[in-house]
Amino acid sequence: MFIRAKSLILTLAGGVLLTGFLPMAPAGLVPRAAAASFPVATDSRIGGDENQTRFVVDLSGRVDLRAFTLADPYRVVVDLPQVVFQLKPKAGESGRGLIKAFRFGLVMQGGSRIVLDLKKPVRIDKAFILDAAEGQPARLVIDLTAIDRESFLRTIAQENRVAPQVQRKNDQDAHKNNGDPRPLIVLDPGHGGIDNGTHAQSGENEKVIVLDFALMLRDKIEKAGKYRVAMTRTDDVFVPLAERVRIARQRQAQLFISIHADALGRGDGDAQGATIYTLSETASDAEAGRLAEAENKADVIAGVDLSSEPGDVADILIDLAQRETKTFSHHFARNLVSEIKTVARMHKNPLKSAGFRVLRAADVPSVLLELGYVSNRADLKQLTSEAWRSRTAEAIVGAVDTYFSTRYVGQAAVPTGQ
Repeated sequence: MFIRAKSLILTLAGGVLLTGFLPMAPAGLVPRAAAASFPVATDSRIGGDENQTRFVVDLSGRVDLRAFTLADPYRVVVDLPQVVFQLKPKAGESGRGLIKAFRFGLVMQGGSRIVLDLKKPVRIDKAFILDAAEGQPARLVIDLTAIDRESFLRTIAQENRVAPQVQRKNDQDAHKNNGDPRPLIVLDPGHGGIDNGTHAQSGENEKVIVLDFALMLRDKIEKAGKYRVAMTRTDDVFVPLAERVRIARQRQAQLFISIHADALGRGDGDAQGATIYTLSETASDAEAGRLAEAENKADVIAGVDLSSEPGDVADILIDLAQRETKTFSHHFARNLVSEIKTVARMHKNPLKSAGFRVLRAADVPSVLLELGYVSNRADLKQLTSEAWRSRTAEAIVGAVDTYFSTRYVGQAAVPTGQ
């Protein structure tokens, strides 16, 4: 039943799961050495009140821009060619007038984005670039005026902002294993680009911590020689949640590991240690539910229009496949707990479940690994320690070995990932 359901998913549900997000370049961006060739954003400022507000960014040169609005939550999205952001350390954390806060970063190879979080519905009165003149730098200017919700939604409906589908030429051929029978593992460093994830009070960002760890883990897995490894990102780029799932499914991965680092806000108490999550529609506890809700907002943070979310077309078929996939996911999660607890501190409840969108590949066993809490000093010290990362990555390799050696037992007729 599982194999039949899986086959049907690939033909019927595959298109449902893989549509509707930003064009996303493959991992592997322009080398950092080339960054000097990109325009630089050097400063930002906000002026005005809750009726009219102006947002300005100083630039080293003129760029093209495209600005549009999104609802629920209210946002203004400004798309730019690739820009190097050198704004003040806390730029965007607070706003003024109609703007609550803003964020910025890379969203694809060659493309950057600024997302303005709004206090209420607005109309974009003007969006333009001023050329450098009289000793002043080039400037990006966005003028906003408050309007009612009905007018805001009407404006959205009138705009044709459907992003063109990326032509994935010979996509299947690009992901062939060339006869390599080794299992494929997809590593998914969370967040990236415009989406920083959580951050420590001392300034460390989750997106950097987890990418550093994932790159080390990739090298250790590949060194073992028994597995192939692919990554959803290898640099500081934003990858939509659906795209992360697509990468794992289309490459027919046998295991998907999403890597994150949590944080608790002030007044939420203190927690420490690593936690492993599997998919469940019902969260195992309130903390798991909170984390899943936060992680599932990644696309909103990056200004992705979620109106094209997958529907219910293949839910029944997906459920059939997920029953067996969930069993394998839980099996690997237990292996992770057993291995990691020998080298690193674990959360008091190290095995949890919640409705993480990034774990929804129906035919790929998937787990989300929270390495620790950047809000906890002891955890942060470990997360930024080369020695700790090395020991923990070795433990994960051990869990991978155990998982595949036991999964193949009695399954000669059902090759993994086929």
